[in-house]
Amino acid sequence: MATLTVLTWNLFHGRDHPPEGSAEHVAVNRVLREEFAGTLAREPWEVAFLQEAPPHWLRPLAKAAGASGSSALTSRNLGAFVRRRLAERDPDRIASGEGGSNQILARSGWRIRETRRLTLTLRPERRRLVWVRLSHPEHGDLTAANLHATAHDPAAAARDVEGAARAACAWSAELPLVFGGDLNLRMTELPEVFDRLRTELGLGGAREGRAIDHLLVRGLDTHAAPAPLAAERRDVRDPGGRFVRLSDHAPVVATYGIGSPPTTSGGD
Repeated sequence: MATLTVLTWNLFHGRDHPPEGSAEHVAVNRVLREEFAGTLAREPWEVAFLQEAPPHWLRPLAKAAGASGSSALTSRNLGAFVRRRLAERDPDRIASGEGGSNQILARSGWRIRETRRLTLTLRPERRRLVWVRLSHPEHGDLTAANLHATAHDPAAAARDVEGAARAACAWSAELPLVFGGDLNLRMTELPEVFDRLRTELGLGGAREGRAIDHLLVRGLDTHAAPAPLAAERRDVRDPGGRFVRLSDHAPVVATYGIGSPPTTSGGD
C-alpha cells in the first residue's frame, strides 16, 4: 500500500528562536532562507503546509525541495518590496511586518492541479485558507487545505477553523482531504470544535492537549498520527560553530495510507 507523508510547519517569518539558557545555541539576525530551505528539503514528506512564510520564499523553497507550490497571501503585504528590503536588513526588528503567506508544496509525483483561496477575516489580521487539488499518476487525486487561524483568541480561531473546514470539505466533494496548519486551537480549550469537525465533517486526527499545529483527515487511513519532530531536527550550524534553531514551532508530521478503504482518524 502506498503512503502519503504530510508535514506542517510555522516558519516564524523565517526567523530563529534559540532555546533559553542554551550555551550551544546562538541568536542571529539575518536572512535564513537557505537554512529553512535545506531543512525542509531533507525531511521526508510528499505534501508540506507552511504558515508565516515570507511570500517571496515560495519559489526558492519549492525549488530546493523539488516541489511544486501554491500560496495565499495573508497579512501585512501592502508595500511588499519595501517590506522585503527592510526584512533583509533587520529580520528581527521587522518580524511579522515583512508580510506573510500560507503555502502548500507537493512532490514525489504529486502535482498541484487546482488552487482555491478563501478570505476568512480581515481584522485584526487577514486570515486566508489555501486549498489545492493534487494528482498523482498512480494514486489518483486528493485535496489539501492549509490555514493559519487567528492567534490569542480561541473563539475567533474556532470561527476561522470551522469556516475554512466547511469550505475545504465542500470543495473537496468526495475526494480525500488533509486539512490543517497552525490552527491556534487547543484540545484543552475548545474540544467541542474538534468534536464538530469530526461528527459533522468527518475530519479527525487532532492532536491532544495544548497542541495548536494540527493535521486532520477525511477519507484516509492514519498510519502514523501527527507528531512533532525532535527540536534538533531544525537546528543548523552557524559559521561560528554553534547551533541556530529555526522557528519557534517544531514541524509536525503524519503519514496516511492511500488506496485502502478509508477509516475515520482517531486521536481527538
